[in-house]
Amino acid sequence: MAQDKEISRRRFLGAAMAGAALVGVGGTRLAGAAAALEDGSASRPNILFILIDDAGYTDLSYTGTALEFYGSDYHETPNLDGLVREGMLFKSAYMHPNCAPSRGCLMTGQNTPRHGIYTVNTGKRGAEQDRKVEPPPTETVLSPDTSTIAKVLRDAGYFTAHLGKWHLGDPDTHGPEQQGFDVNIGGFSAGTPPGGYFPPYQNPYLEDGPEGEYLPDRLTDEAIGLIREHRDGPFFISLSHYTPHTPIQAKEEDVERYRRREPGMYHNHPEYAAMIHAIDENVGRILATLDELDLADNTVVVFSSDNGPHEGYSNALPFRGSKGMLYEGGIRVPLIVRWPGVVEPGSVCEEPVQHIDFYPTLAEIAGAEIPAGHEVDGESFAPLLKSGGEGELGRDALFWHFPGYLEAYRPQLGPWRTTPVTVMRAGEWKLMEFYEDNRLELYNLDYDPYEQNDLSRWLPDKVEELHAKMRAWREEVNAPLPEPK
Repeated sequence: MAQDKEISRRRFLGAAMAGAALVGVGGTRLAGAAAALEDGSASRPNILFILIDDAGYTDLSYTGTALEFYGSDYHETPNLDGLVREGMLFKSAYMHPNCAPSRGCLMTGQNTPRHGIYTVNTGKRGAEQDRKVEPPPTETVLSPDTSTIAKVLRDAGYFTAHLGKWHLGDPDTHGPEQQGFDVNIGGFSAGTPPGGYFPPYQNPYLEDGPEGEYLPDRLTDEAIGLIREHRDGPFFISLSHYTPHTPIQAKEEDVERYRRREPGMYHNHPEYAAMIHAIDENVGRILATLDELDLADNTVVVFSSDNGPHEGYSNALPFRGSKGMLYEGGIRVPLIVRWPGVVEPGSVCEEPVQHIDFYPTLAEIAGAEIPAGHEVDGESFAPLLKSGGEGELGRDALFWHFPGYLEAYRPQLGPWRTTPVTVMRAGEWKLMEFYEDNRLELYNLDYDPYEQNDLSRWLPDKVEELHAKMRAWREEVNAPLPEPK
């Protein structure tokens, strides 16, 4: 096949020797897997990071798992449910509320004020007369000078490949190959497949396949080819599906499958359900390949989504909000990690983790060195993976800074999904500061995970305590604020 010939031409160009010394964050020797490497008792694990686009916390079925209560009774995800039973499920995993910032945070381990990507294109969305404050500028590309996690892993001897959605700049100047990936298949500046999910894709970094080919299948085929080619490892493969981002398109046989189903409690969109179904099938295919090649036991598999669901096609109910909102439905996402021999099968982690945590976590798993001078805001959650999900990360709070506007899905609800806001989660408490009117909202997520009861007027001392920490964090990271108009 031409596709196989193309794969065979891609060669590993990693800069570091496989036998190089492995040192950890801050130049110290890491525990666990890296220590085993030092005495030769283990090999560095491969890392497969599967990221989907716009799938919410409740879009998986979670059948037979600890999150079955939140799972969809309309969507079917048996392969992902099996991955949960074989790995660790995170109940409080968070991303940014929309696409590009989440990817910037994943690549850098930094919160948005450090890399400057706050939203897609511009924060000056919607009608100017509806905007009460002036958003600060937002970057639209990730600087090639950034020490990305791909560069860190490549320098540690990993083959690195990116497949699918990139959305952090044009590949000729700001693409995956400028950011530490040896191979880029299908990733460029667009946040959605311009030609749709069937050929012609209109993607300059992905050749068209035969008529009827489906993009998630194609990207999985490419990933499987790279896994076979680099089976001797170690490899870091970032499989970043465009699915289920708009346009909502799926294979007709899958759509028909869901048209025949009874509506679910919260989900009832056959085309969207078919896109989730296709992702699940392709996860099953790639896991089967790892089994076939005897790589499963030495491969860390991560599965997550970049933000909450598009309200027009799905929802995060019973959680409040959706894609583009800073309520739980917009930022809480599915996260599963399988690491045989380290992660206890079927374990559940209650500790909140965030997109910025993947950078130090993957570096620790690989026994890789984070370059001096690269500021990392995240915390490694590798200790949680090794402890059955027990323990805490030892930080005071998680933060989100979103100083721009996003239009509402339904105009009858008003002009905005969100207005400029900073958000902080500290333990059970969540504080939100909206800059148009300096409004503060306070929620207790232990007792009110669906954010129905704003406690700010009842607990002013708690509001002031948390607000002081939020202001200090903004100053620490030099977060730009909207200006009065």
